[in-house]
Amino acid sequence: MNKLVNNANEAIQGISDGMTLMLGGFGLCGIPENCIAALVEAGVTDLTCISNNAGVDDFGLGLLLQKRQIRKMISSYVGENDEFERQMLSGELEVDLIPQGSLAERCRAGGAGIPAFFTPAGYGTEVGDGKEVRYFGGKPHILESALTADYAIVKAWKGDRYGNLIYKGTARNFNPVMAMAGRITIAEVEEIVEPGELDPNFIHTPGVFVQRIFQGKRYEKRIEQRTTRANSN
Repeated sequence: MNKLVNNANEAIQGISDGMTLMLGGFGLCGIPENCIAALVEAGVTDLTCISNNAGVDDFGLGLLLQKRQIRKMISSYVGENDEFERQMLSGELEVDLIPQGSLAERCRAGGAGIPAFFTPAGYGTEVGDGKEVRYFGGKPHILESALTADYAIVKAWKGDRYGNLIYKGTARNFNPVMAMAGRITIAEVEEIVEPGELDPNFIHTPGVFVQRIFQGKRYEKRIEQRTTRANSN
């Protein structure tokens, strides 16, 4: 039952070249910063990364892109990373762009054991090319397959050593669905509490889905796009 490990370096043990990883987060919110830094340090390469986006040039998954450690990105939004754009346009990086809702549902389906589903999103675009089409209520839908990963790496606000997790605010984005879809799920949290301290009515990810958990440190909590206005005074 005790799934607590000492740090990110210990948590990522077993991740090797060529694996598929899911990494939670939305923009720069709720991303597993400590594990990403450990992956950079470990030097694993040829990774397929499933994540809503690819971070920014000097933060998040952008750090792995800088070191050419990612072979393929499966994402829904990639507009804030110049290095991502450069690698994609030069053919160095394979990219699979997916509508955001479809990406979330493909991860959720993978965790729920649902192999595929039909959705109207993407029909009539490049997203639907080559995919089976069926009509429901007179409307065309394309077949999308579930996504799973060798490792899912998520970031939570609080957790206990049994792996029960609570996410805070907007960090409750892709993290819960990805936590269900990894063969091994690693959770880094801002605070570790004793079993029983978390109200079971508010646990977002039950510990049954988590294999390793540790308390992270030095979270930057960056703002992806800072918008300000002049002082009216």
